[in-house]
Amino acid sequence: MTSKVTHSISNGIATINFYDEKSNALPGSTLKALAESVTHLGDDDSVKVIVLKSAGDRAFCAGASFDELMAIDSPEDGKSFFMGFANVINAMRRCPKFIIGRVQGKAVGGGVGMASSVDFCLATKHASVKLSELAIGIGPFVVGPAVQRKLGLSKMSELAINASEWRDAKWAMEGGLYQEVYDNIDELDVAINELAERLSKFNPEAMSELKKNFWEGCENWDQLLSERAAMSGKLVLSDFTRNAISKFKQ
Repeated sequence: MTSKVTHSISNGIATINFYDEKSNALPGSTLKALAESVTHLGDDDSVKVIVLKSAGDRAFCAGASFDELMAIDSPEDGKSFFMGFANVINAMRRCPKFIIGRVQGKAVGGGVGMASSVDFCLATKHASVKLSELAIGIGPFVVGPAVQRKLGLSKMSELAINASEWRDAKWAMEGGLYQEVYDNIDELDVAINELAERLSKFNPEAMSELKKNFWEGCENWDQLLSERAAMSGKLVLSDFTRNAISKFKQ
C-alpha cells in the first residue's frame, strides 16, 4: 500500500499522519480518509487538540495525484475527485478542535490549501509553497478560498498567477500562512509538542468558541467549494490540461 492515513491519541493530543510514496501527492482515497479522521477526532471528547503532519522530510504535500487526474473521464468524476480536497478543508473548518499544521517540506496546490486550513501552522525553512494549478490548465479554485483567507487576495493572486515559481518559507510566514519557521525538523517538532501540550490544558469550550470566531464568514463553503470543484472537474478534461499533466509526469 503506497498511500495511507493513520491517527493516534496521547494525553489529549491527536496526531493525524498521511503518506503517499509520490511526494505525498494525494489520491481520492487518502483525501477521504483525511476528512473522516478530522471529523472523527473532532467528535472525540478525549481529544483536546489535533496535529496534522505528513511522513518523510522532503514534501509536506505535492497536491493532487496526477495518476488520478489523468484517469478522470467525465465532469462528474472530475468534480468528485476535487471534492476530496474540498471535504478535507471543510472538515478542518467545521472541526471544533484547534488543528496545528506541521509543514516540514514543500507544499504544492492542495498542500497549500491544507496548510491554509489549519488553525496554527508551523514549518521548517524548507517549506516553500507553490500553487501550480494554472500551469496545468486548471486554477486553484477549490483551495483558493482557504489560501486567500490566510494570505489575503494580493498574496494569493501572486501565488496563483506565478504558477511555476516557488515562494520560500520566509515569504509564507511574512504573509501569515506560517506562524513560525524553524531551521530543521527537530526544532519544529519540539515547538509543536510544546504548543500542543499547552493547548491540551486549556478550556475546550473556550477553544471551540474561539475557533468559530476565526472561521466566521465561511459558513457558505460547503456550497462554494462544491461549485469550485465542478469548475476544476470540467477543466481537467481539456486537451491543454491532459497534455500539461503528461509533461509534468515525464
